[in-house]
Amino acid sequence: MERSGTVLQSAPQTARPPSIPCWPLFPRSHNPPRSTGCGVARLRHGRCTPWVAEQLRYCCCLNKKRYLLVHKVVQHSMARVFSSGGPQETNLGSEEMKKDKFLIDCGSDQECVLGGIVALGKFDALHTGHRELVIQASKAGSPFLLSFVGIAEVLGWESRPPIVAQCDRKRVLASWAPYCGNEVPLEYQVQFSIVRHLTPRQFVEKLSKELKVSGVVAGQNYRFGYKASGDASELVRLCKEYGLAAFIVSPVMDKNQRSYNGAYRSINSSDKGQVSSTRVRHALAMGDVDYVVELLGRKHRLVLSLDKQFCSQKRILVPRSCMLNQPPKDGAYYNCTILVDDKLIGPASVVIDTDNINIELDDESLEAQDITLDHQFIGIEFG
Repeated sequence: MERSGTVLQSAPQTARPPSIPCWPLFPRSHNPPRSTGCGVARLRHGRCTPWVAEQLRYCCCLNKKRYLLVHKVVQHSMARVFSSGGPQETNLGSEEMKKDKFLIDCGSDQECVLGGIVALGKFDALHTGHRELVIQASKAGSPFLLSFVGIAEVLGWESRPPIVAQCDRKRVLASWAPYCGNEVPLEYQVQFSIVRHLTPRQFVEKLSKELKVSGVVAGQNYRFGYKASGDASELVRLCKEYGLAAFIVSPVMDKNQRSYNGAYRSINSSDKGQVSSTRVRHALAMGDVDYVVELLGRKHRLVLSLDKQFCSQKRILVPRSCMLNQPPKDGAYYNCTILVDDKLIGPASVVIDTDNINIELDDESLEAQDITLDHQFIGIEFG
């Protein structure tokens, strides 16, 4: 695998954080406000008092170089917030304020992207090319991933399982911290339906005026805007116009070019040998887990829900319906690693067939039923 990551173009970077914060209010409940780690209450956890509503004030909290700024309180109405945790109800301001907004959750375990550097993409596989984008973002500021969900539903594509289970994405991003100055990048997901009709200019304007980011990082082949009308060069030009830093990173190339690539090119003629999510999917479909490891920069983890499982002394049998992401090709795999709720159990052999995933533990001292009791997920690492 050849690590590239060369910055091909960049627009001037502006100082951060922005001098005038502006951020819509987020979900509230009847619970009293909680305080953040630095002692500033997050208004999103409680109803705004009349005193707050009458004031034009904001608070600024520095937490791991990220800024959470709360601005003007406005009238309430109902909207939907979409985040990596799914949709939830929220009270926003007037109809004008909520129209066509990026509605991104700043939950208790996340922080706003305000003042950060966002890497742009779909980030399905979280492969080494994606990691390179985030590394570049970490060099310029606090790194975030801004990805879009619901693309297949909106465009009518065939539904398929994710490469990385949704519940496993934070673990993968945390593993990138050593590459990012020991800072864990956070991910925010936006419904594609909210942004699909935006022109390239409108998209960058939202990044600048609504998300208040300091800059963006994108790949050389990145397309954005309605019908993918904008390219990397236009992204740089628009970011310069709006005072944002922009970094265009050359792709990470796949030097090994495994034997299946001839079939891959017949599926995607635009392939130029770069690491991609499509390559990962095809490598999994062929059962080439060593190649998958090279593309991802880590072992592939298949996550299974433990809603239904059948255990004998050393065997665990889980139906395929419990899979939360894409498995490798049906077959036998040895020297796998088993984890239960992220706790390391040990080595095992795994057989995937048309109906089930059969796991046989190598350690004779372990009892399969005891391992899975009162747990939610089992992870199988291949490679």
